[in-house]
Amino acid sequence: MTDTFTGWAATAKGKSLAQTELNLRKWDEDCVDLDITHCGICGSDIHTLDEGWGPTDFPCVVGHEIVGVVTRVGKDVKGIQVGDRAGVGPLCESCGECDACKEGFENVCETGFITTYNSKWSTGDKTYGGYADKWRGDYRWVFKVPDNMSSEDAACFFCAGVTTYAPLKNNGVNEKSVVGVLGIGGLGHFGILFAKAMGATVIGMSHNDKKRDVAAELGCDDYINTANTEDMQRYRKKLTHILCTGNGRDFKWTPFLNLLHVNGKFMNVSAPEWNFPEISPFELLANQIHISGSCAGSPSEMREMMQFAADKNIKPWITSYKMSDVNKAIEDFRSGKPRFRFVLEN
Repeated sequence: MTDTFTGWAATAKGKSLAQTELNLRKWDEDCVDLDITHCGICGSDIHTLDEGWGPTDFPCVVGHEIVGVVTRVGKDVKGIQVGDRAGVGPLCESCGECDACKEGFENVCETGFITTYNSKWSTGDKTYGGYADKWRGDYRWVFKVPDNMSSEDAACFFCAGVTTYAPLKNNGVNEKSVVGVLGIGGLGHFGILFAKAMGATVIGMSHNDKKRDVAAELGCDDYINTANTEDMQRYRKKLTHILCTGNGRDFKWTPFLNLLHVNGKFMNVSAPEWNFPEISPFELLANQIHISGSCAGSPSEMREMMQFAADKNIKPWITSYKMSDVNKAIEDFRSGKPRFRFVLEN
């Protein structure tokens, strides 16, 4: 047994990642060890490397769309066995004792959830992510990969997948829904795939016409150029849901809330480095609409999402890189090249 791993670590903002030997968390009987085979690149990784969301505890190994093969399980581990293919998402521990955890909302643990990197386990050890060869952590946040899903495809479901599936499912999207997906990128493309699989009419939404064709290829029934007044007017009061996966600094509430039908739902999963604008209470009253946020997903939602994706044969659009080419992959990510997710492979 080894208690160290080799990761592609950032040592400071603006520095290239370098292979570094670091310590795994202290082993206990709730732990699972994984040999990592794949890890998706998420926008969260870039925000963390750039300290866009706040200070980063360097050295930092990012990556929270992890898939690997289980090599060791503790005596108290349930549902995971050595040899299983399994994955880990953006959260890795919760208290299990607060009301939120007991009600099945461990992803919003009242004592503060622990993230898969740039955080600390309850043991005090640092959390490190999946740009690495090994991972160790709490089995309650480790999930089996369905047999009919490749590890390469599975990786991105563990963050982008559950982040878009959970709000769509929890807000009742079905065959009667008309869902606008705002932002057609890494998250948005999953939002389109899931909403279509739930039977909804899906409207792609972006700030110009550049993604009109790819929206159709993803399965969208129509497209709104949000900078085009006529396009926006066509869907006034027509959408039952808007899934916001990305927006610009010039975002304004009114044009988008005007698209929602009575009792419509604006579901936000976007986490930009700036704040949304203020909203007048009359916007909510006059439109009788709901605005909500959604944070990744609980363990039960993660398992449900993975099975739904396997049953519906949902396939993310991915480009693979060797783990050793991680710095090139990040450079390409920053250049806006993903269509729509990048996956690193050991």
